[in-house]
Amino acid sequence: MKDDWVIVLDFLPSGHPGQGKPEPIAQAIGEKYFSLLEIVPRDDVELSLGDRVYVGEGTRDKIKYIKRSISLSELTAFSRSELEEVIKDLVREEEERFVDFFNKAGPISTRMHSLELLPGVGKKHMWELIDARKEKSFENYEELKKRVPFLPDPEKMLVKRIMTELRGDDPRHRIFALHRKREDDRR
Repeated sequence: MKDDWVIVLDFLPSGHPGQGKPEPIAQAIGEKYFSLLEIVPRDDVELSLGDRVYVGEGTRDKIKYIKRSISLSELTAFSRSELEEVIKDLVREEEERFVDFFNKAGPISTRMHSLELLPGVGKKHMWELIDARKEKSFENYEELKKRVPFLPDPEKMLVKRIMTELRGDDPRHRIFALHRKREDDRR
């Protein structure tokens, strides 16, 4: 599972300071799996914060290659400062996808449900969500808030969960940010 599209978090026209041959590098986050990547743009391509660029298989118009997967701690200070805002935007833009999670999420084990991985969702909210979706599937975040009393803001819960997964605070349970094996893969 690989991201085909990424959002640029930071662009370093001369690469990282003190790292051998200067090569332009951008740090980016995948739209679907929230992969953190360092990418190398094609010659004479300038990237900016928020640019959506294709990194999938086949012809890439702006990207020469993906240099490597990176961890949250390897992000530049600027990338880190923009990360949560970019994730908020993705959660807002992909509302249907994330509401679908609330509609289809299932148990992880006999004692834990994947809905409980969301911050602010305990057993009580979990059962309220399950009962409400049995009646009718949720259509949007607003409906989730209306049909499940006292449920924390779904968008904020999702952003917090994705950030938790990117930090590696819960390595056993990943539902949104799927980590790839660290490698210098130059794909």
